[in-house]
Amino acid sequence: MSYRELIVELEREHAEDLSDALLDLGALSVSVEDADADTPDEQPLFGEPGLTPERTAWERSRVIALLAAEHDPAVLLAAATNQLGLEKTPSFTVRDVEDQDWVRLTQSQFDPISIGERIWVVPSWHDAPDPDALVLELDPGLAFGTGSHPTTRLCMEWLEQNVKQNQSVLDYGCGSGILAILAKKCGANPVFGIDIDPQAVESAHQNSERNRAEVTYGLPDACPTGEFDIVVANILSNPLKLMASMLASKVKPGGRIALSGILARQADDVARVYERWIDISVWREHEGWVCLTGTRRESH
Repeated sequence: MSYRELIVELEREHAEDLSDALLDLGALSVSVEDADADTPDEQPLFGEPGLTPERTAWERSRVIALLAAEHDPAVLLAAATNQLGLEKTPSFTVRDVEDQDWVRLTQSQFDPISIGERIWVVPSWHDAPDPDALVLELDPGLAFGTGSHPTTRLCMEWLEQNVKQNQSVLDYGCGSGILAILAKKCGANPVFGIDIDPQAVESAHQNSERNRAEVTYGLPDACPTGEFDIVVANILSNPLKLMASMLASKVKPGGRIALSGILARQADDVARVYERWIDISVWREHEGWVCLTGTRRESH
């Protein structure tokens, strides 16, 4: 069977409704992307801790619908816009999708990733290029974090250079568990991972078992009391600012914190919030994202 993709760019307020309408009318799948992705206007979406995101699409959203060959894209889109009561059908493009082995194609897009000096993130269907390196076996999945995103890479490089044997580590917003697992493989003990998403917690637990890394995971209400030698949080700038007091309180005096998920233009705003407790600055920048790191000042 051959397929086609219908691609529509439109304003945020209609993207989710159009997606639902296209599915109702026979689209095989629909995804919504940021039409400004990989540009300075890119807008990450994030729900604050314990809350769902206020919006589920971007200012300029790109709706991509996968259609079987028998569906006429123009007719389907016209029917969807009519169903929504829109005044006119938005402009669109169509591209052919070759019939192929989707599993093999998906796997081929995720080769082993080399990070830092000796880290390899390796999908389960690949052998590690260097078995003696710090090898993390991690399949792409629903939980964020395979090492391919600049923010994850920055945190991993920082952990590789800074974790010392038997230091305690808290990974807040652990996603797939990749940072917590790496910290453990670098010699940290104990290591804890916290996330607001139960599915991420389960995924992280499974990934730790696969990597034979002993990490304790939980939801925010299970976050351990006490302070840590290292706290790492790869989230986004707004939640990082909102949680500054809590995250800073988890760092031992003289301990270290690493924050990412921050665009370079947001770095000063985030740093100002943490300066009350932490001597903090930009550690490294990569592809427009930064990692802020610092040391908590000794109590007086």
